[in-house]
Amino acid sequence: MTDARMRSREQERTDETESESTDGCPECGGLVVNDEEHGESVCADCGLVVEEDGIDRGPEWRAFDSKEKDEKSRVGAPTTNTMHDKGLSTNIDWRDKDAYGNSLSSNQRQKMQRLRKWNERFRTRDAKERNLKQALGEIDRMASALGLPDNVRETASVIYRRALGEDLLPGRSIEGVATSCVYAAARQAGVPRSLDEIADVSRVEKAEIARTYRYVVRELGLEVAPADPESYVPRFASDLGLSDEASHRARELLKTAKDKGVHSGKSPVGLAAAAVYAAALLTNEKTTQAKVSEVADISEVTIRNRYHELLEAEDTIPV
Repeated sequence: MTDARMRSREQERTDETESESTDGCPECGGLVVNDEEHGESVCADCGLVVEEDGIDRGPEWRAFDSKEKDEKSRVGAPTTNTMHDKGLSTNIDWRDKDAYGNSLSSNQRQKMQRLRKWNERFRTRDAKERNLKQALGEIDRMASALGLPDNVRETASVIYRRALGEDLLPGRSIEGVATSCVYAAARQAGVPRSLDEIADVSRVEKAEIARTYRYVVRELGLEVAPADPESYVPRFASDLGLSDEASHRARELLKTAKDKGVHSGKSPVGLAAAAVYAAALLTNEKTTQAKVSEVADISEVTIRNRYHELLEAEDTIPV
């Protein structure tokens, strides 16, 4: 009976201590903050150490750069929307070799082949997952061909998942919706690609891409700002081997054109290509309309027309 009373009193004291540390400082009632570096809970007002020798729940090792941190980490890869199962399933390598690089025996190869087959069946259990797997593979292929960064691939995958979840695919091809998602994601990330560039790496026609893109943006309520001609300039200038001075001059031409309303109703790709060509001439760097046309995937006639319009917008430059 005595032991039970003692345990009861100890429990009451523990509860009181926990309530005090939760509610505030036991001395002044001030805010108690955790000092993780020293493993203490300290009152921010009077400085009283409420608790000490706290448990460090972080790793027991230290790392001084990101590479060392990745090497010492004992957790798997993070989840990603670019894979239909978000990267949580098992992936069996296609090479018939063990962890040391040695070839497997014939019996082991047959066993691994059976495991691959069943693993693939379990990863795509229904038509929706097969659809998602095919589409995300297309998104990854097109993003690689266009040189788009990982964040664009993630965004495009999320847009496609939303379209699939809201049943927007019936009557439209998987490739068409996947391509429109890449186009929308690139514009949202500020690294747009023209419809011609998108169509070159896609398996569907340009008209279908444009039609599906408008439908997906409207149905999902995506906020996609109009493409800015200036966002194309760094890529065009880099592909043509132009200097930073020429790239800066091209952006100045486009800013002047936007201030005077010359860009209204014009293709942003055509304006960017013409600005790069004009800037190259103004900075005495060698390039031709044919080279710019090839890099921007736009006709030389369009470049010439936009070129004259850009120069006319510059008050200080005679045409």
